[in-house]
Amino acid sequence: MKVIGVVGYPASGKGEFSKIAAKFGIPVVVMGDMIRRRVIAAGLALTDENIGIIACKLREDFGMDVIAVLTAEEIRKQHADVVVVDGIRGDVEVNYFQSAFTEFVLVAIEASFAVRLFRMQSRGRSDDTTTVESLKARDEREESFGLIAAMALAKVRLVNESTQDAYEAAVRRVSLEKL
Repeated sequence: MKVIGVVGYPASGKGEFSKIAAKFGIPVVVMGDMIRRRVIAAGLALTDENIGIIACKLREDFGMDVIAVLTAEEIRKQHADVVVVDGIRGDVEVNYFQSAFTEFVLVAIEASFAVRLFRMQSRGRSDDTTTVESLKARDEREESFGLIAAMALAKVRLVNESTQDAYEAAVRRVSLEKL
């Protein structure tokens, strides 16, 4: 099984990458779902704050690779030649996936802070941050998980600052068709 990992800052286009992969019939496992399930099980609202608290607590209690370990269990349940894992946040997670799957490729999605903030202000998800300060804080939290180091490990890099059609073409051309 080939696993394509997707890493990037919030609102950079990881979810869009996954939607495009799904159009190709590729199963997608979202790392954030592992955390969201635990937020719901704790009886908490799905807010950025609660997701951040649970994500930090899981890593504190079980190690920086815990979300990757939980996600790998879900990946192995997929009966497919290729699976996309959406939402890698740290280099420890990348290292775990590289050891767990012999065919693992990491794709970094990049978008400027201003573009990402605009997307968050526009899309209306319950866990979105909508101010400069809150997005900076979220970026810092994710950087504390090793996001910068993870992005540096990527084999493929995509910039997502243009139109949806241009991004989809880039994903298909550079990532899904050549990996």
